[in-house]
Amino acid sequence: MTAPVVIYTDGACKGNPGPGGWGAVLQHRGHERELFGGEAATTNNRMELTAVIKALESLKRRVQVELYTDSQYVKNGIERWIDVWKRNGWKTADRKPVKNADLWLELDRLARAHDIAWHWVRGHAGTEGNNRADALANRGVETVRPASPPA
Repeated sequence: MTAPVVIYTDGACKGNPGPGGWGAVLQHRGHERELFGGEAATTNNRMELTAVIKALESLKRRVQVELYTDSQYVKNGIERWIDVWKRNGWKTADRKPVKNADLWLELDRLARAHDIAWHWVRGHAGTEGNNRADALANRGVETVRPASPPA
């Protein structure tokens, strides 16, 4: 059996909403790849979802994935809530539209294209891959934040 691709993802937002960034670390058989980016006006949850989407989009074929996120929103959404949202026509249990439905639809499509084991890790708790994904997400924020005026 082929070794799984290990992915760590994280999102960051300076203000919520505000400028945001996402980051991902992909590891496979001793090789690593780092991805990051940002958006000028977004939310933390959108950046958490975007990090996972961008990581999965970078995979060229169906593979086994061990995906680590510090977002309960992402993990619970993909493992527990998404099937209910689909049955309810992308409405929550209280009949309100699902937030970030555009990203959930894309994540659902990508997740079905791979064999993914979802893992939650506590953020800022010393998990090296998560710390690196966090640093990349913050780097992504910096790509969209206006530079500070000179003192």
